[in-house]
Amino acid sequence: MPLRLTEEEYNRLFKKRGGSVGTGVPDCPSKRQNKYNAKKVLLDGILFDSQHEADRYTDLKLMLRAGEITDLKCQVKYVLIPAKREPDKIGPRGGVIKGKVIEREIAYFADFVYKTKDGTEIVEDAKGYREKSYKLKRKLMLSVHGIRIKEV
Repeated sequence: MPLRLTEEEYNRLFKKRGGSVGTGVPDCPSKRQNKYNAKKVLLDGILFDSQHEADRYTDLKLMLRAGEITDLKCQVKYVLIPAKREPDKIGPRGGVIKGKVIEREIAYFADFVYKTKDGTEIVEDAKGYREKSYKLKRKLMLSVHGIRIKEV
C-alpha cells in the first residue's frame, strides 16, 4: 500500500516550502531526483509516484462511485519468484532456525487492482516509460499468475 500521511506529517517530512498539497513534492536535497523527473503527489492521504498515477486514481475513484468497478486497491504485491533460502536448522533448544536467504524474492507491485461489473479482476499499471525490468515482470505475471497487465 502507498504511504498514508496527513497534510501536516507530509509537510514536516518533506519540509514543504509553500504551494499546495497535490502539486508534487518539492525538491529535497536529501532525496535523489527521479530519473524520469516524476514528482511524487499526495492525494487523499496516499503518496503516488507520479502525477499520471494520481490522475488515474482520480478516474478510478469516479468509476468506483458510479458503480462501474468495485474492490479498488492500490499497490498490490504479486510474488513472481519466491526467495531462495538455505535449509532450516534445528537450534540447540529444539527451535527451528530459518536458513539464510540466498536470493531475495522478485515481486511486482501493481499500481491498481479492481473488479469490473462482470467480476473480472483487472491489474493496471500507470506507465510513462517501460523499463526492461518492467517488461520482464510483465511477462512473468502472465507466465506465473496468468494475469495480463493493463497499461494506461
